[in-house]
This record gives sequence, structure tokens and C-alpha cells, in this order.
Amino acid sequence: MKTKLLYCCMALSMLLTVSIQAQDLTQKFDDIVAQFYDANMPGATILVAKDGKPIYRKAVGKANLEYNIDMIPENVFMLASITKQFTAVSILMLEEQGKLSMDDPITKFITDYPTNGKTITVHQLLNHTSGIKSYTGIGNLVEVARKDMTLDELIDYFKNEPMDFNPGDNYSYNNSGYVLLGKIIEILSGETYEDYIEKNIFERLGMSNSRYGSNRELIKNRAMPYEQGPDGYVNANYLSMTLPHAAGALVSTVDDMLKWQNALRNNTLISAETFSKAIKGSKLNNGEYIDYGYGLGELNLRGSKGYTHSGGIFGTSTNGIYLMEEDVYVIGLSNCSCNDIGALTQNIAAAAIGKPFPSMKDVVKLSENQLKQWEGAYQFEDGAIRHIFFQDGGLKSMRESETNTVFDIFPLSENRFMFEEGTIEYKFSKTADGKKQAIFITDTENIGKETNKEMPKAREEMKLSNAILKQYVGNYELAPNFFVEVTVDGSQIFAQATGQGKFELFAESETKFYAKVTALTVTFNKNNANEVESFTLDQGGQQTNAKKIE
Repeated sequence: MKTKLLYCCMALSMLLTVSIQAQDLTQKFDDIVAQFYDANMPGATILVAKDGKPIYRKAVGKANLEYNIDMIPENVFMLASITKQFTAVSILMLEEQGKLSMDDPITKFITDYPTNGKTITVHQLLNHTSGIKSYTGIGNLVEVARKDMTLDELIDYFKNEPMDFNPGDNYSYNNSGYVLLGKIIEILSGETYEDYIEKNIFERLGMSNSRYGSNRELIKNRAMPYEQGPDGYVNANYLSMTLPHAAGALVSTVDDMLKWQNALRNNTLISAETFSKAIKGSKLNNGEYIDYGYGLGELNLRGSKGYTHSGGIFGTSTNGIYLMEEDVYVIGLSNCSCNDIGALTQNIAAAAIGKPFPSMKDVVKLSENQLKQWEGAYQFEDGAIRHIFFQDGGLKSMRESETNTVFDIFPLSENRFMFEEGTIEYKFSKTADGKKQAIFITDTENIGKETNKEMPKAREEMKLSNAILKQYVGNYELAPNFFVEVTVDGSQIFAQATGQGKFELFAESETKFYAKVTALTVTFNKNNANEVESFTLDQGGQQTNAKKIE
């Protein structure tokens, strides 16, 4: 009797321990969500699964602002570019059936497609190395997005555009490639893309709340899409669902997305060997490695390996993460392109595997002398020089080439410091000869050694009138499905990229601006009529042009 009683007590103790651990993890997830969303803004649904089973299922914010309807976990969202993994797996299913090969030229299936004498393969469509111009970068996307097109009309819209580069020479994210994959699926299956996905994936996996998106048909529990306007939230720009097609037209829920992930995990639709093509990168013609597979990209999160993909489209931001060794899946779907669902899912995934990013709750108090011991300039392995200095009662970090971009760094211990968002850290130490050393930690570790560089002077900030600033207001397309909205409030000018937070810009001249929250400059470009037509973003040594679309 005593032995049975002892076993019962042990079992009860184990159950209580598991319950307490689950409660602790739920609270951690809730705390992370609260950092990104509140009850009165466009919201999100989030699901976390361990070993294929949900351990956290959350809805936050509003599904409909006008009717003040709260979000529920069953809400349906546009998946945007997460659609691409469904398209990629469909192509791999056809490959297993012997209907195509990754090395097949696309003209084997779309016989009249103009390739300018080049050989473009199915593989290159899948991993964005085809060189075909992405149709979302042609013309005014807001205007183009309002027009219903057949699949052939959509292909005709971009097929005669000059190629951006020779096939396989570069990687450039490309929606046109996935539209062409949708066409290949239709040719080989004899069905529309919509019917093929419905029958071969959604019905087969029991994804009853997933479908090809539609603006006219009623979709139960649809979350209304929103964008950030100059004076608050606005309804998202209209998007004909004929436009994204196999690159971004599917809609789903977090529950259905778990069914999808479990099918990938369990090799329900394709073999493990075939699926490995989708989650592994490849090499360009020059041997350079790219980490994008087929509809999914490689991921290294806090040292844990997996795969991921995000999506962004008018009024929607989505992200999914799967960590293979830990068998953890996180999916987040948001009904506003202004919300940073990617940062949220990363933070939750890190917490789920016991490698949480630190937060401001973890900050400790150090004396001025303890902080000042790490002052100095550090030269890192990537060539960057970062200055660490004491100012206004705390430590600051500044990259030498970006003198007006100063970040607060907060102590987690005497030698470990974090940036405010928690995903970047410093670890300081001293070598045997007394020299200081810093490790700059993101997804990788970058070692910096103390150097005798003096701190450069900050740039002069210029004040501009509201009349000058207002000419820059508008939406700019920085990349396919990725926009930057510029707004003005009095004498302040702000920028907000798809799925990210709003930040202030500061004038260096009448047309050139810089940010303090991150290292970048924005130069506005005018045409002969003195109208603003684009801006040039200079960040990380790369320049990108963004066309003004409205």
C-alpha cells in the first residue's frame, strides 16, 4: 500500500510540475504578444505546436475595427507569400509522379514563353534565380492590383519585359516565377491552380478553412485587412485575387496551417528526400550559396536550425517558423501590413525552445564605473568599427560610418548588454593582456577587438518646413510586395515599411534624410517637373531604389 501511495504521489508531483511549466511558458508567450499588440488595434492569431500538437493558441486585437469585432483563433487571413510553399510542394508532387524534372526548361511546358535565347529551368523559378522580371515591380502596383486578369493575361503582362540577369547568375525574390509555376501546374494537371490545390492538398489534409482567396465570395471569419495611414489605420488598398495567384492568393487559419506543417513533417504529400529540396539552399552559377530553397528558406534561430517563410500583401503580414530538432512550429497571421509579425514569431519560437531573447524585464542596474569599463572602439571581423560610449547615464553603441544612428544598450549582467528589441546583444570581455573584446551577436557571432579609433562627430541635423516635407508623403515600392509609407506630422517626417514599426527620419539636406533607430539614409529623387518620383535607400552598403506609387 505504501509503495502504491508513493507512486501515486510521484505521478501527481510530475503532473503538477508539467502543469506549472506549461503555465510559465504560456505566460512568457502572452508577455511577448503584449509587446507587439494591444486590444484596440488590428490584431493577429498565433499558434505554437510542439511535437505536432498545439501548446499555445492565441488571438489578439481586432478582426474588424469598424464593427469593433475582436480577433478569434478561427479567423481567416490572406497567407500572401506563404502561398509559395503550397505551390512548391505541388510542383514536387508532380515531380514524384514523373511529370517533370527540376532541370526541365520551362519552355517544355509553356512552349511560347520568350526566354531571350536563355535556358530557364523549373528549379530557377522555384528559388528565384530565373532572372525574369517580377511583375509586382512593373508599373504602379496599386493601380495594377485593381484589375482582374486571367492567368494568361497576367503572364502576358510581364513576359516581354527584359530579364534582370542571366538565369542562375543572381538571386532576386520573384513573384513572376511562381505565377509561371502555377501555369505549369495547370498544364500538367489539366485543372486550374485553385482546383488542384483544393483537391490535392486542402481536401486531402482536412484543411476545411483554407481556399483560394476571393473578394466576392463569402468567407466565414474573414479578418478585414488594414494599413497604417497618415492619421491612423485605414482599410487596405483593393487587391484583385487574380493578381497574386500561385505567388500569394491562398487564405487560411493557424489551425489549418498546423495541419499543413504536420503533413510536411510527416511526409504525407511527398517523401523526405523530395522535401529536402524545398528546405535546402543551392548555389548560383558563380558558386555563391543562397539559403532559399523552394517556397521556404533556411533558418538559424539562436543556434537552432529550421526553415521559414513570411508573407506581406495589402493589409496582411504573415510568418511561419519550424525548428527541426526541437520539433516546434510557430505560425502568426496578422490583418495589418503595419504589424511586425516576423519579430513576434521569432521571439515566441526562441522562447518555445528555451532560448528566449532577453527583454527589458531582464535589465539589471550597474554603476557608472561598471558601465564605463567597456567604453572604446572595436573593430569587428566584418570590417565594421563600433564605438561604445557612456552618455546620459547609460552605454551607447554607434557604428563609425553611421554617426547619427546611436543605440542604447542595456545591461543584462556586468559584461552582457542587449539592444532594446532583444534580438541583438554584445558580450564584452578582457584578454590576458588586458585588451578589451566584444562579441556582436545576431544570428551569428562577430568578434570585435579594441582599436585606437577616435569617435567621429555627428552629422548636423537640418530643420525643414512642413511644406517641404509634405511633398515626400506617399507609398513607395521598395521590393515586390514590400512598401514604405512616408508620412508627415508638423515638422516631423516618418517612414514605415511593410510589417514594421514607424520611425522618424531626420534631414541632412532638403532631399537627404537619415534614421536614428537604424543605420540607413533615404534620398528623395525628383523628375524634370520637380515632382518626387522615388527615393534611394542606402543601407548596409547597398543602394535600392523605391518607386513612388501613390
